[in-house]
Amino acid sequence: MTNNIAFPRLGISFDIDPVALRIGSKNIYWYALIILAGFLLGLLLASHNSEKRGIKRDNVWDIALIGIVAGIICARIYYVLFALDEFKDDPLDVFKIWEGGLAIYGGIIGAVISTTIYCIIKRINLPNALDVCCPGLLLGQCIGRWGNFVNCEVYGQVTDSLFGMSINGADPVQPLFLYESLWSLAGVILILLLRDKKTKNGQVVLFYLFWYSCGRLVLEGMRNTSYILYLIPGVLGISQFVAALLILISVVGFIYVTKSKRKCFVPIPPIKREGNEPSNDMDKTDAN
Repeated sequence: MTNNIAFPRLGISFDIDPVALRIGSKNIYWYALIILAGFLLGLLLASHNSEKRGIKRDNVWDIALIGIVAGIICARIYYVLFALDEFKDDPLDVFKIWEGGLAIYGGIIGAVISTTIYCIIKRINLPNALDVCCPGLLLGQCIGRWGNFVNCEVYGQVTDSLFGMSINGADPVQPLFLYESLWSLAGVILILLLRDKKTKNGQVVLFYLFWYSCGRLVLEGMRNTSYILYLIPGVLGISQFVAALLILISVVGFIYVTKSKRKCFVPIPPIKREGNEPSNDMDKTDAN
């Protein structure tokens, strides 16, 4: 079904079909293509120059591929736990993830768990691995939110703001996908500017948690109530609670790791050699 999406005060209006293309009787949805694009671009960003930051490119790819599986599973579990009423009539609906129902914080938790296990097995410095990977994760989130736009879902409350978005002629609502996407993009830029200035492993991922959670805490309060998973019905959303908790944890954690005496992997630029002598384009410093 084609949906009309308009931004009345900006004079913008267009029709969007959630189906990108059809192969025989199978539909390929824009949502899936957008999520895939976010994953691939985020992976490329994380793996770019990762070896100069102490993590082999193959390890980054392994972390990402295992993490997306664990993330999807945990994102579904997280959603189901706080929406049990939706599945009481047919418990098998729990497995129908193609019908929607994935929670981003559950996905992050799953990815962190799988990354932790992988790093323990491979004896990789976990805080540094998370520092290397989190810019790519945030970029994937930035791009992935446009899947909500195409599906006309996860929007905010009715508004008369300049950016109010009307769906199929209804009253304009807050385009939360746009706000979160822009907030995530700003976070990616900040991380890329600051990550080589870190003094301790773990500072980058803790900044990511702080930045994303601050944005999520505000945006959750703007959501249409039909999209809120409540911890306390009608009072407190689970994502608001988790965001507030992560803000506290990230601030305390940042202070702790900054004051710790552990050594930090610091990227060293390639050594320039004179004449025809071959140069080494990869820093061999041990990150563990």
